[in-house]
Amino acid sequence: MTRPGHPFRGHRLTGTARPRAVALPPAGAATMDSQTSKSSPASPASPSPRSFQVDLRGLVDLLSHHLYSSPKVYLRELLQNAVDAITARRAAEPDAPARVRLFTEPGALRVEDSGIGLTEADVHDLLATIGRSSKRAEGLQEARSEFLGQFGIGLLACFVVAERIRVVSRSARTPDAAPVEWTATDDGSYTVRTLPHDARPEPGTTVHLVARAGAAEWLAEDRVLALARDFGSLLPYDVRVGEEAVTDLPAPWDRPYPSPAARRVALGRHCHDLFGFTPLDAIELDVPLAGIRGVAYVLPSAVSPAQRAGHRVHLKGMLLTERAEQLLPDWAFFVRCVLDTDSLRPTASREALYEDETLAAVREALGERLRAWLTGLAAGDPERLAAFLAVHHLGVKSLARHDREMLRTMLPWLPFETTDGRLSLEEFARRHRVVHFTRTVEEYRQVAPIASAQGVGVINGGYTYDSELVEALPSVRPGTVVAELDADTVTAHLDAVDPTVELALSGFLATARAALDPLGCDVVLRAFHPLSVPALHLDDRAARHEQARAQAEDEADDLWAGILGSLRGEAPRARLVLNHLSPLIRRIGSLGEPELIGTAVESLYGQALLMAQRPLRPTDSALLNRAFIGLLEWATNGEGDR
Repeated sequence: MTRPGHPFRGHRLTGTARPRAVALPPAGAATMDSQTSKSSPASPASPSPRSFQVDLRGLVDLLSHHLYSSPKVYLRELLQNAVDAITARRAAEPDAPARVRLFTEPGALRVEDSGIGLTEADVHDLLATIGRSSKRAEGLQEARSEFLGQFGIGLLACFVVAERIRVVSRSARTPDAAPVEWTATDDGSYTVRTLPHDARPEPGTTVHLVARAGAAEWLAEDRVLALARDFGSLLPYDVRVGEEAVTDLPAPWDRPYPSPAARRVALGRHCHDLFGFTPLDAIELDVPLAGIRGVAYVLPSAVSPAQRAGHRVHLKGMLLTERAEQLLPDWAFFVRCVLDTDSLRPTASREALYEDETLAAVREALGERLRAWLTGLAAGDPERLAAFLAVHHLGVKSLARHDREMLRTMLPWLPFETTDGRLSLEEFARRHRVVHFTRTVEEYRQVAPIASAQGVGVINGGYTYDSELVEALPSVRPGTVVAELDADTVTAHLDAVDPTVELALSGFLATARAALDPLGCDVVLRAFHPLSVPALHLDDRAARHEQARAQAEDEADDLWAGILGSLRGEAPRARLVLNHLSPLIRRIGSLGEPELIGTAVESLYGQALLMAQRPLRPTDSALLNRAFIGLLEWATNGEGDR
């Protein structure tokens, strides 16, 4: 047994054949260091050194509630100890047996391994010391890089479910040494004794656990088998629970298959068993320099970029975590991974990855592998790429923001909402000399129908990453002209009305401007298509910001109103563009009643806001209600007069 660091420090015991019990003093007590004489007065300049004491129950509570996520980790620690023991023995004896057996009975569990075992001196030195690991012992350092455990807290995790632990071990390094028995309880005491040679004829270690109150379910056979398979399915040695095999090698991604189609089916089944979904595709993850083999499964449905996927990571075959979040770049949120590695470092709880340069290098290497997969689809399998992008275009756009080569590769494939329909940037740029875009969805909804009727192509850049990618287009497609489309640009593309006509309508326009002036909106007259649009509401971000500031000023108390008033800027006002080609506008322009003109213009203003799908301010809602009631009153009064 090679990873048995334990919290029973007490006094260091020497080799003995007699059982000896040592109990730790109460937590907080202190003992004199063995090198300090009790009769010698302590020098004020040289205070006597003292030793830390350990409250075992408090330490177990700390581990169970703060270090380990679940009591189930006890079984991982047992498997880890056994596997490391076998690894250590095989470093010196390559042909040594490599087997681990787990046997259950009511309220108890026995784990046997054919590993390197412990001598009595090892037991005294290792099992009774927190943080002391036999993998640091002389003669084992050369194999330490092959061990799963590194921290020397080993069997300590077993006290999360056990009230008593009994270890019987015989050393392979000292064949003539007698077997040794170490028994510990959760009150902080332990005993050590040597046993007759026939108590354990072969080298190795047997660990016996007796369940603590309320924890017997963790030692039940079905639970032990499920946990063993979850943690140890990829372990390199023969592990069994009773007669049931635990290991299932080779790993699914390393097995030979008769065809690529058969491989996809098998990996899809593996993904469904692990993660509960059938993937769109499976991407091999093979990074030899980092000692990584595995597979990334593409999610069949879209997910939020903010959602952090949990990946399953095995360390030298042992499941380390199923919630590794920092394994892949942030943009790769469309896959779930399962892999085995021998290079990454675990945290002390061995339930997460330690963030260091190695992990950063692995993250970059796996990101490159996903990039290569996307590039390969673009070059040789456009149908699968189209199916992937239909679900996960957002992830690819996130990658393309920072990777110009990926943007160049994906130009013919990434979909964007445009006035010409749903097109790629490449196709849209071929159709239009200038690539116009809006930065918000609201701006696009304002101008899209009118711009399209005027022959101006516009891309909706209001969705995540879209405006950034449009602005980056000239860097990967030289000669492309990109321009943001704002209210002034749209107005400039609309036909001006003949000055004599506008002069004749000056009274109508003055009344319309007076009606909308309290709303911070100007009125202009233009001629444009389609004729079905009588009025167009245009503004820009500066105008909306000023409107929001003014509204906040009106609703604030005197102090905040003064502060907000000092922030008043010279932002351009919103404008209501009336379409002189619309028959409705011509009829309203011919009305002779100023009050009715004002009501009609307010109705046009509200309808233009609704057409642009703009959120309505309280003043806008009040205006719509007032205009609607006014038009009803005018219509009913006119009917009564007739």
